[in-house]
Amino acid sequence: MFSRLICFLRRPNTERRCFKIGTKEQLINEDIHEKEVRVIASDGTQLGIMSSAEAFQKAVEADLDLVMISPTANPPVCRIMDYGKYRFEQTKREKEAKKNQKTADVKEIKMSLNIDTNDFNIKVKNAIKFLQGGDKVKVTVRFRRNRELTHVNLGEELMKRFCDAVSEYGSSDKPSKLEGRNYAVVLSPKK
Repeated sequence: MFSRLICFLRRPNTERRCFKIGTKEQLINEDIHEKEVRVIASDGTQLGIMSSAEAFQKAVEADLDLVMISPTANPPVCRIMDYGKYRFEQTKREKEAKKNQKTADVKEIKMSLNIDTNDFNIKVKNAIKFLQGGDKVKVTVRFRRNRELTHVNLGEELMKRFCDAVSEYGSSDKPSKLEGRNYAVVLSPKK
């Protein structure tokens, strides 16, 4: 329940330096040093305003913990509950919320300058599938040889044709640009 302290010597002949491992979100049990607190029982009934020592004694009698719920209230609100069970349920809820979160991945489609029409259509279908799934798509036209770099306009035309083919499902945030030997654009799905 209590965070551990680790102390170590930084250098010989100097003072000890201590720090806490982990942080607690709420004050519990003996850590509550308020003069008066409003106490809520484990079943949700209000027990009224009493001293923190008296509230802690009631929590000990119930074999539970005294947890400060709202330290900014006047007087602060404390609840008698099983703190370990509360923390377990809280971490379980956080994991469930994180699991249900959808992160948008960036899928990449690479094409060469001399791509065939059937290959081009398959790349378009894959891009549409990714965009419908909610992912972003990075489309890259690769210039493999130096002589292909002299025909950047052909890469621009291929990219424009690709963007027009998937324009119903996604659009580019920024215009396409040349990055070394690659001509790339990122397409975002339409809502």
